[in-house]
Amino acid sequence: MELVLAADPMCSWCYGFGKELTLLEERRPDITLKIILGGLRAGATDVLDDAGKRFRLHHWERVEEASGLAFNREGLLARTGFVYDTEVICRAVVTARILRVQADILNVFRAFQHAFYVDALDTTNGAVLAEVGSRALDAVGHPVSAEEFLQTWRLRGTIEEAATDFATARAIGVTSFPALFIRKEGRLQLVSPGYAKVDELDTRLKTQA
Repeated sequence: MELVLAADPMCSWCYGFGKELTLLEERRPDITLKIILGGLRAGATDVLDDAGKRFRLHHWERVEEASGLAFNREGLLARTGFVYDTEVICRAVVTARILRVQADILNVFRAFQHAFYVDALDTTNGAVLAEVGSRALDAVGHPVSAEEFLQTWRLRGTIEEAATDFATARAIGVTSFPALFIRKEGRLQLVSPGYAKVDELDTRLKTQA
């Protein structure tokens, strides 16, 4: 069974959804998952101000209540001069995919989410992302040095592949994240247009598989 997830590592509902997908993979080992990076705020240039922080904290509270996952609120509030550009972290996931195509991409994706939402790292910094990506790939048995990761992250081809992901998400009609699809007979069918618990996902898959 092939599932396709359209998501962005710096989308809070995608952070909550990652936990449910991990549970789903444990429950259904026949699943293969492809991730299309969404580019939620790819190329954004505006600095995250107090109003932007309050807006995100409101969403974080809702996701935390729904998912039980922790958020580092103090880390967000302490940020100064932070530009909420998600292209760079999306490109980091693409980098991992390029370097180690057989790696468990969901675990890597969730490692980048943890870096932002829990560790409060600067996930718009390529060197930081390279360290996170290197550790994440090593954790799933596909080691890559931070230096190689950063070099690949900077390549024009990696930038273009990330942009292709963003365009693909739009082409399949995704307007908000996360969005989960199942591929049947070469076509994508929507399973979940947003966050859902693992039991609900499992039930939907039983009717669509």
